Amino acid sequence: MTTDLDGRRVVECIMKILRDFFGTIGRYVMLMGKVFSRPEKAGIYYRRILVEIEALGINSIPLVAIISVFIGAVITLQMALTLESPFIPKYMIGYATRETMFLEFSSTVIAIILAGKVGSNIASEIGTMRITEQIDALEIMGVNSASYLILPKIVATVFSFPLLALFSMIIGTVGGYIIAMTGVVLPSEYIEGLHYCFVKGEISYSLIKMAVFAFLVTSISAFYGYYAAGNSLEVGRASTRAVVVSSIAIMISNLIITQLMRT
Repeated sequence: MTTDLDGRRVVECIMKILRDFFGTIGRYVMLMGKVFSRPEKAGIYYRRILVEIEALGINSIPLVAIISVFIGAVITLQMALTLESPFIPKYMIGYATRETMFLEFSSTVIAIILAGKVGSNIASEIGTMRITEQIDALEIMGVNSASYLILPKIVATVFSFPLLALFSMIIGTVGGYIIAMTGVVLPSEYIEGLHYCFVKGEISYSLIKMAVFAFLVTSISAFYGYYAAGNSLEVGRASTRAVVVSSIAIMISNLIITQLMRT
């Protein structure tokens, strides 16, 4: 009898999880439908996009620069300490640094970092507007609040995040070159490694990934902020959920895109 009761509880718990999951997916899709509906006044959106590019993209440059230059330096140093075999040419240090920065770090890792900075900012901003009834006021005035608040953010991040990824690639390789100048490897060998077997498709692959990540981070964070309810504590919880779910979505989409584009 107890076993049957426990079994029913497990089934009910699983069904509840599935209902919540598909309910969340459904609300997300419906929200995106509202976001990408035809805007009322394109000029207003244009100005808001410029503001969001500055707030979400340009203001993230210092963080991306600091992290990228040190990661590039550390990767070069680690490769120099690891590849000590006389059978491995020294230019492979520059090659390994380039591949690490271009293929994964400057897109995937930077996107996860930006999910914490930009995603939490978006979720808290829109969540605060929700609990203070500013979104309700926009709806009463006949404004499509979802499109007005979220679409400029999505356009801004999809445009600026790939540029941040490209900037990270450059700064990361510069950081590796700075470490190479300290004597761990000859700078000329490091530069040779950067040119070794270079394929332009690696850059486009990373930029495409970053554009997808930008959309996921922005839309997911906006979703949790838009449907925040209660008090300021709920805004904090919404921000946390936005960062966690965005990070998971980044990793899953990274696997899918790599499988489609690199195999």
